[in-house]
Amino acid sequence: MNIYRLLISCPDAHGLVAKVSQFIFEHSGNIKEAHHYLDEQNKRFFMRIEIGLSFVSNTQICSFAEFKQEFTQLAEQYQMNWQINDASKLKRVLIMGSKSSHCVADLLHRGHESEMEAKIVGILSNHDKLKKIASWYNVNFKKVAIHKNTKEADMIKMMNAANTFKPDVIVLARYMQIIPKAMCDKYSGKIINIHHSFLPSFIGANPYVRAANRGVKLIGATCHYVTSRLDEGPIIEQDVLRVNHSDSAQKMQKMGQDIEKVTLAKGLQYHLEDRVLTCNNKTVVFD
Repeated sequence: MNIYRLLISCPDAHGLVAKVSQFIFEHSGNIKEAHHYLDEQNKRFFMRIEIGLSFVSNTQICSFAEFKQEFTQLAEQYQMNWQINDASKLKRVLIMGSKSSHCVADLLHRGHESEMEAKIVGILSNHDKLKKIASWYNVNFKKVAIHKNTKEADMIKMMNAANTFKPDVIVLARYMQIIPKAMCDKYSGKIINIHHSFLPSFIGANPYVRAANRGVKLIGATCHYVTSRLDEGPIIEQDVLRVNHSDSAQKMQKMGQDIEKVTLAKGLQYHLEDRVLTCNNKTVVFD
């Protein structure tokens, strides 16, 4: 039995769940997992269903192509934004990083241990520091330096390099450059970023030093989709830890990096498993 994931976002309408369930039944599908949510404020309905399509004598009763083509009619009737993905096809993940290695190393290890539904196809960086880590995991590494005087041209080189990996998902694992609008548009909903939770209070360098000096009591991390509006894309996952006056800036940074690793991995896994739907600048995450 092949497993497919159907994601739906549409205006609310009476009997939607019944209509979709009946369609799946009539096309020899078996519902393995189902989630749905109604946004009362926007009157919008969200649904995620894992479907098993059956076989008889090694012949699939309803092909994926047939299912997809015929579902289009129902989707048009209810004005659905929808997609259906084959769960057996691992998404191609490109990791982008700069000098900090904690998130990159964590994702590479999870990929190596098959803890993520992903195929990590490469690491793209503006520095050489991550090259050794990439070699440890036998992952293709490419460097595109970004210089102040030639930044626009270098960004074009970076985008071209990213395209050569043919990624389904791009993960900014502490990549310390602003992604150009053209790239945000091309990979809309497919670029995931991680950063500390101090924004917008402590923007720029040394945020943990300034946070410690300010006496913050919570530190954390935010995983979100990247848009052309810096650090304002839809949030996928967040987490926090309590700290106190005895925690130094260095200790807080270490703790913060641990949260960043876990939060990024969790947010990425939600995306890889097709558990995230967006509405305006908000996400619905079926965990």
